[in-house]
Amino acid sequence: MVERQRGSGTASQDGDPDRGTEDRKPQSDEAHSAFTPPLGVPLPPPPPEDDHPTSEFALPKGVVKGGTKGAAKGGEGAAAPYAAYTPPYGIPKVSLTKEAPWQDRMRTMLRMPVLERPVPERPEKHAEEPGPPVPRVLDLTLRIGELLLAGGEGAEDVEAAMFGVAHAYGLARCEPTVTFTLLTVSYQPSLVDDPVTANRTVRRRGTDYNRLAAVFRLVHDVTTQGLTLEEAYGRLAEIRRNRHPYPSWALTLASGLLAGAASLLVGGGLVVFLAAAAGAMLGDRLAWLASGRGLPEFYQFVAAAMPPAAMGVALSATGTPVQASAVITGGLFALIPGRALVAGVQDGLTGFYITAAARLLEVGYLIAGIVCGVLVVLYGGVHVGGKTLNPEAALVHRERPVIQIVAAMLLVFAFALLLQQERHTVLLVTLNGGVAWVVYGALADTAGLDPVPATAIAAGLVGLFGQLLSRYRHTSVLPYVTAAIGPLLPGSATYFALLNFAKNELNTGISAITKAAALALAIAIGVNLGSEMSRMFLKVPGEGATRRAAKRTRGF
Repeated sequence: MVERQRGSGTASQDGDPDRGTEDRKPQSDEAHSAFTPPLGVPLPPPPPEDDHPTSEFALPKGVVKGGTKGAAKGGEGAAAPYAAYTPPYGIPKVSLTKEAPWQDRMRTMLRMPVLERPVPERPEKHAEEPGPPVPRVLDLTLRIGELLLAGGEGAEDVEAAMFGVAHAYGLARCEPTVTFTLLTVSYQPSLVDDPVTANRTVRRRGTDYNRLAAVFRLVHDVTTQGLTLEEAYGRLAEIRRNRHPYPSWALTLASGLLAGAASLLVGGGLVVFLAAAAGAMLGDRLAWLASGRGLPEFYQFVAAAMPPAAMGVALSATGTPVQASAVITGGLFALIPGRALVAGVQDGLTGFYITAAARLLEVGYLIAGIVCGVLVVLYGGVHVGGKTLNPEAALVHRERPVIQIVAAMLLVFAFALLLQQERHTVLLVTLNGGVAWVVYGALADTAGLDPVPATAIAAGLVGLFGQLLSRYRHTSVLPYVTAAIGPLLPGSATYFALLNFAKNELNTGISAITKAAALALAIAIGVNLGSEMSRMFLKVPGEGATRRAAKRTRGF
């Protein structure tokens, strides 16, 4: 029975006897698939065109090409314009004026779907004039993004800058992508054209907020004043050729001033100030020597952490009646990577998890280098004169409001010089840091609040004022924030943890290092929260353009 059905089925197809003979041949494995109909069973007819699932490019129900149904029949909708809506409820009206900072405008556009973004404002051209030179625009975009990412800017602002440059030169369907070391930008002229993609790798990083501010001004001019490509390339080459605003000897003195001011902040006196400054300057010179030899940053931090620790151990071993722990603590203030920590937490809070993980891993390696350098010296000090190194000395707290406020402002001033900031921003960030320390002191010392929430509140004010200043100056927020958080860094808790580890008191050491980590996270989250609060209260550019959150942040 089965044989007869199979033969009749094959012989009756199109009346071709050769076809039936061919079907009796052994078939391939693909013929035995679960989706292949058995022999003798005709294939089902293809589904009608209307049953196909629609995509985001399909016309909504009730809309036909050339107008609405009423327009197609010559009814009331005949005079209506072409009504192809994407999404079906229509595209919201968006008006992004150039009076708003370019960071806000580009951040708003990046959070919109591609098809809802406003098209670039292009000057009227003749038909024979070519369009924008796509490869050169993408190259300029990547070079600007490289300088921003290498200078420590957050991934969100780097993407906004890259999109702003590409959009200003007429590349509307452009998508930038930023990771820790890789920049990618893709441009697709239309849905039927092949995309053009370019990328660039960031191999070297440096701290120069003067150059960072210059790049922000360039992006501002490109997005608002319509610079030509050649003018933008010339400005960019000039920025790259600029030398640092402060010489190396000034940076060495600044590192000494920072460590000395930090030692005053935790209760030291004049002798402690001088000892901490000397140890920090020696450590800075050793780090420069290691950098000149091409050693990785991990070993540079090991070399920079050893002289302040050795200076504190030497003072403790001589029996001098000074607070030797303040010397080591001051040296740690100058080394803790607060800039990378804040940037890493900010990237995580804004959804750039790969970049955030890489930045935090970098912070972990740098802190491990500091730990290795300090522990090597402390182990030697414990074995040589263990009784003189008292961990409880790190907990001595002396309330000296006037001296501590002056020391905090000196610390911020020195930190700003080390970050190579522009001279006109140094005074503003110094005042911002002084206000943050006054708030912290009032909450922690006067009101008796726990140090972690007090630190978070003070850091939030730093972020709020820094964001307002950056919007007023149309520049990056980092020069107004990074140095201002210097007095809040957990230098004392870090030293206390390391000293207990050196004395083999693991439980106390773990408790102290946990407190240091909590303070560091409070600083980073407070700064980011302060920046976000400023955006909540200030007017968002664009009528009908809301700041959209990713669905993954809504709990489902």
